Formats: sequence, C-alpha cells, structure tokens
Amino acid sequence: MKFVIQRVRYARVTVDRHTVGEIGPGLLILACIEQGDTDDRLMHWARRIPVLRIFNDDRGKMNRSLLDVGGSILVVSQFTLTANLKEKGRRPSFTRAAPPEQARAMIDRFVDELKRQGIPVATGVFGAMMLVELANDGPVTFIIDDPCPSP
Repeated sequence: MKFVIQRVRYARVTVDRHTVGEIGPGLLILACIEQGDTDDRLMHWARRIPVLRIFNDDRGKMNRSLLDVGGSILVVSQFTLTANLKEKGRRPSFTRAAPPEQARAMIDRFVDELKRQGIPVATGVFGAMMLVELANDGPVTFIIDDPCPSP
C-alpha cells in the first residue's frame, strides 16, 4: 500500500462540479491499495497516521499530532500511485493495483477505523474522476510506501 499524506489548511474533492468531501485543517491522504496488501498493515497505518507528530507546536517544531490539533482527514483513493514508469514504452503500468472490489473494501475499512478513533473524515468517490483542491501547509508532504510481503 502507498499513501501520500499532505498537511493541509483545507482540502476539497469534487465530482461533476459537486463537492463530495471537504475538510479544514488536517490531512489529505491519497491512498493506494496494492495486490497482496493485508488488513493488518492497513489497520497499523490507520492507527499510526493520526498520532504522527507532523503538526507544529507553539515554537514551530513538528511536535503535535492530528489528534492533538483536532484536525480532519480527507481520504482519496488513488490507484495511480502504483504506476510503474520504468518499463519500456510511454504508458504507465498499473498491474500492481489491487482489484477494484478489494481496494474499495480496504479503503472503506481504513476510513471506518479513522472514524472509530473520533476523527472527522471526508472521502472522495471510489473510481470517479475527481478534482482535488488543497492548500498544502508548510508545504509538508510524506510518502508511505509499505511494500506487500513476498509470497
């Protein structure tokens, strides 16, 4: 699985010119489920991301978590994070992406676990063409690349 986590002042996702998810200060998480990803790893990240100390304290140091600052999360599923651009040709390959049914179910479980922790969570629409707007705060961006275990 892969996550791109951006600390934002606001983030919004629209589908067909209608806002479907919007948050104020918090995190925009672009989430990608790959073949072989497990619920154990997914739940690990759903519990870890909200406690990462990636928000500034009064001295400007990254010393506070999303839970500390009372932020929200916008989760947007993005299979294109699996893109393999190293193969010959010019078209990206997405063969590492999990099948849509599996990816949708895992993203839903990820969102449910975040909500279970009392975090306000908004989402995009799985499989839709979306427009994502954000104001990256910092800018602060983290990439989590948690490779699938070998068979």
